[in-house]
Amino acid sequence: MSLRTILIHPDPRLKKVAEPIARITPEIETLAADMLATMYDAPGIGLAAPQIGVGARIFVMDATRDPEAERAPIVMVNPQITWTSEALNTYDEGCLSIPDQYADVTRPAELRMEWLGLDGKTHEQEFDGLWATCAQHELDHLDGILFIDHLSAIKRQMITRKMVKLKREQARG
Repeated sequence: MSLRTILIHPDPRLKKVAEPIARITPEIETLAADMLATMYDAPGIGLAAPQIGVGARIFVMDATRDPEAERAPIVMVNPQITWTSEALNTYDEGCLSIPDQYADVTRPAELRMEWLGLDGKTHEQEFDGLWATCAQHELDHLDGILFIDHLSAIKRQMITRKMVKLKREQARG
């Protein structure tokens, strides 16, 4: 396992639609392990491959917030939503690619997802609460959508300007 560099918005790679993964290979297993290590190190609760510059339809998540609880990582390859509730939930979302910026985003409160696991089998599970929000946020990344794309143009521009300034400061060292 190795830690990968997380891309910071604006970066054109974050806006590209990720390509489906044909089959589970040792390279995909290594990618998943690297993504989990990177996510936990950040620390975050989800990470999509485009966030580390890989244009593949895979994301990892673990919305276990209690530091005393056992980790519950999930790796989703080629995930898709098969059902969403009519009930909505608003959550103060953040993103590892948009550090220290948060905003309320409203999404379905519950959903069912289907994905290919690292075991090569199809999995299906329902999620609610923070898990549902995280799954939708990460799936958005695979479609080139950032959480700020759910905000007003003014808020989006304001956050983007802050990220441009942050990247400039980081480049200076």
